[in-house]
Amino acid sequence: YRIDGVLSEISSPPKRLQAAVISRLKIMSNLDIAERRLPQDGRIKTKIAGRDVDIRVSIIPTLYGESVVLRLLDRSAMNYSLETIGMMPDTMRMMEKVISIPHGMILVTGPTGSGKTTTLYAALQKAYSPEKKVITVEDPVEYQFDGINQIQVNPKIGLTFASGLRHILRHDPDIIMVGEIRDLETAEIAIHSALTGHLVLSTLHTNNAAGAVTRLLEMGIEPYLVTSSVEAVMAQRLVRTICPNCGEEYEASDAAMKKLGNTDFGSRRFFHGRGCDQCKYTGYKGRTGIYEMIMIDDEIRSLILDRAPATVILDTACRHGMRTLREDGWLKVQKQITTVDEVLRVTQEDEVVSL
Repeated sequence: YRIDGVLSEISSPPKRLQAAVISRLKIMSNLDIAERRLPQDGRIKTKIAGRDVDIRVSIIPTLYGESVVLRLLDRSAMNYSLETIGMMPDTMRMMEKVISIPHGMILVTGPTGSGKTTTLYAALQKAYSPEKKVITVEDPVEYQFDGINQIQVNPKIGLTFASGLRHILRHDPDIIMVGEIRDLETAEIAIHSALTGHLVLSTLHTNNAAGAVTRLLEMGIEPYLVTSSVEAVMAQRLVRTICPNCGEEYEASDAAMKKLGNTDFGSRRFFHGRGCDQCKYTGYKGRTGIYEMIMIDDEIRSLILDRAPATVILDTACRHGMRTLREDGWLKVQKQITTVDEVLRVTQEDEVVSL
């Protein structure tokens, strides 16, 4: 099981039950039980304790039989808002400001499983009103919302992000959410939508916020189109939060302080979870986000037009007051929300160059 983003080993059923368990899962998710050579994807809809739960099923062939991964999507648990996903007040104010603009593009970046979709949903909930038409193109539609038209992509029949987006524009939307910009065609249509009076929210897979801008340029988008359309880029990661039941203060060792590099906390005393029944002796329970957000201002626009590298854009954003992912993590360490080890685990050393 992956609990709070970290794999935990649980005792496995005996090998003799493997074929029977996998066949049963295939039947429940409407997959071909005779096909054992090709990967298959399906879904199971079920009710658990009166709650609708979507289970995404992915099966791949491996050396010793098929491997199955189940992803649980609890629709009733999707009650996140910008106030509850861990944004600091200044970051939240910036996010509220950009989602209130009438047109432009907002990008959220990060690796798979870093909470990008949850952030986009929280932003949509904040931006939505009965006077606005909102349409999304997703793969898959993870949670359903009242008042929002949601499209599930289906490449088998030609319904891709790009084709879905192209047809959405004929439905006169105010806000468009594109699950992910994967190719040049999708990027071009999304940027065209942002330039023609729509607010577009989407995601990219990059390590930091500055990298999202250079990724668009590498895809083949002209710099003048990026500067005209992109209003803000947010990068994020998820960190585990300290268990409220067993959190305690401790003094960091010399080795731990060495890991912090030049960061000055003014103290060697931090918080961590001791471990208890409620957190299964991990010291952590639940997760929250850490964020960095670049507002695309005139100076950064001129850097994009000059095709400046991501490190230069990052340095300029930091000089304009941006907090990096690691710096946002340190704030949450000081507020006793997470631990030093968690921040170090999910962030990389800030690469800032001096001009």
